[in-house]
Amino acid sequence: MRAVWSGTIGFGLVNIPIKLYSAVQDSRLDLDMLDKKDHAHIRFKRVNEDTGKEVPWEQIVKGFLLNDEYVILEDEDFEEASPEKSKIITIESFVDQTEIDDIYFESPYYIEPDKAGVKAYGLLLKTLEKTGKAGVGRFVLRTSEHLVVIRPREDYLLLHQLRFEEEIRSPKDLSIPADPKIVKKELDMAVKLVEQYTEPFDISQFKDTYRDELMKIIKAKASGKRRTVKKMKVVHTRSSDLFSQLKASLGGNGSKSKKRAS
Repeated sequence: MRAVWSGTIGFGLVNIPIKLYSAVQDSRLDLDMLDKKDHAHIRFKRVNEDTGKEVPWEQIVKGFLLNDEYVILEDEDFEEASPEKSKIITIESFVDQTEIDDIYFESPYYIEPDKAGVKAYGLLLKTLEKTGKAGVGRFVLRTSEHLVVIRPREDYLLLHQLRFEEEIRSPKDLSIPADPKIVKKELDMAVKLVEQYTEPFDISQFKDTYRDELMKIIKAKASGKRRTVKKMKVVHTRSSDLFSQLKASLGGNGSKSKKRAS
């Protein structure tokens, strides 16, 4: 792995030299856009909407539409607005790990200590494990400031980039029925079904099947074989069918031995 950031974690008066590594990787296939006629690569051009002519990079500026007019921003404006670049992640406060709503979690990064910070790294790890706390702070990655949480995971520290509160949309515009009028026998049956399917969570049991299936199709087409197309099955459950379908699920039609819930 290649480090994406190096610096220190500020833990009170203790500075821990560390490196950050991205904890995730893209599993999607890298597909190119081609012309259907001759399979030539598609190249995107920056075109003036009025003249239709291509515009070179040096003539392109960025603007913000304000009151029906564009305010043009120069490089100096972006530099002035950018946070002060720093090589330190200062832990500003500690919170209970359970207090942070999952909706705020974004990109995860592994934290690796440099040789000079091994003992201090271990101290922070053990302290967070013992207290059940997580450290909240901010740091600058590339040109943007990010809110982060540092928490223990297994035998190492994990940094999770968090979304700011203003990045979360309000659910107030959703149309959610206030009282769907669930009768007791339906709820009891649904609880039994949940209990029947309850098991320890094992992420290794869930695979990116779309990528695998797409790769099979690519190899089949490359060898001149005909691809097969799966028909999509759409099932709609009427409200009056809820109890009978739950009962049938418990009776074996939806048992785990025949099909895993996912």
